[in-house]
Amino acid sequence: MDANDARKPDRRDVLHLAGAAAASVTLYGLPSAAAAASEDRGPMKIATIGVMSPGDMGQAVAGQLKANGFGVLTALGQRSERTRALAREAGLTDVGTLARLVADCDVVLSIMNPGSALEFAREVAAALRAGGRSTLLVDCNAIAPTTVQEIATVIEGAGGRFLDGGIIGPPPRGGAKTNLYVSGRGAAVLEQLAGPQLRVHVLGDGRADASALKMCYSALNKGTQALWLEALIAAQRLGVADHLERQLQQSQAERLSWALGQFPILPPKAYRWVPEMEEIAKTMASSGISSKVYDGAADTYRFVAASELAKETPENRDRSRTGSDVVRMLAQKRA
Repeated sequence: MDANDARKPDRRDVLHLAGAAAASVTLYGLPSAAAAASEDRGPMKIATIGVMSPGDMGQAVAGQLKANGFGVLTALGQRSERTRALAREAGLTDVGTLARLVADCDVVLSIMNPGSALEFAREVAAALRAGGRSTLLVDCNAIAPTTVQEIATVIEGAGGRFLDGGIIGPPPRGGAKTNLYVSGRGAAVLEQLAGPQLRVHVLGDGRADASALKMCYSALNKGTQALWLEALIAAQRLGVADHLERQLQQSQAERLSWALGQFPILPPKAYRWVPEMEEIAKTMASSGISSKVYDGAADTYRFVAASELAKETPENRDRSRTGSDVVRMLAQKRA
């Protein structure tokens, strides 16, 4: 045997090494699913978090993360002046572009109008491919489980990682606390985000369990608000509002008080609740339940979103306006 033969790798060893490399890297140089699965089993230390977009809820969540010691970034290149102002108020670092955000963050939280969630995921996927990154995207929007599956496919197909999230509760500012439910394999890594006003609940390995929970909760919460608003507006227009209120005070006083308490903050958010109701309708249909109630709720919020009241923002709305005032003003508006 030639002395140099001892230094030549056996053909089987070469094939083994090649197979291991193929299992770790895709043709695009990105981590493969096998490599990602291996990484998911190890601990991931989160230091820097991207939040898109820092609107009413996103800004409040970002503020909590910043208070908990995380570096919090955003990308305001195509955002409104209101969003920019909210980001400045929270002390967020603007990196300008989504490509930079994906490159600089361990995790990106998508918190936005649910109607924009899928398109945003596609933009993240493009950034992942361009930068060769495997950044974790957590979709925290009010979307149907079927939409979650679409987004997961888009992100993972680009070499990124994905987890599902659902936020239930008010924006966590002042003394308010909110809940972030998360699901998917490895979702426990997001327990690092928890703080006094941001409670993180891990539901398990189900790919879309967090969104399924959010959809069912919102169906009861915002869906019910739409029903109350419709009935009270109708009573105003039919001239029986006083009679209805007296009857409700006798038999449904607590529920009436709850509904009227929700209405003052509803109009500036109505435009976002339209696609949320549409996502609930998709959820119900996929569960074998009629979607018609939530198709109707979407119409109600579309009506509200077209009103003068909806031109306000959560920050500058008239805080002296009561729920009964909102009903009366909307009753005067015709579709």
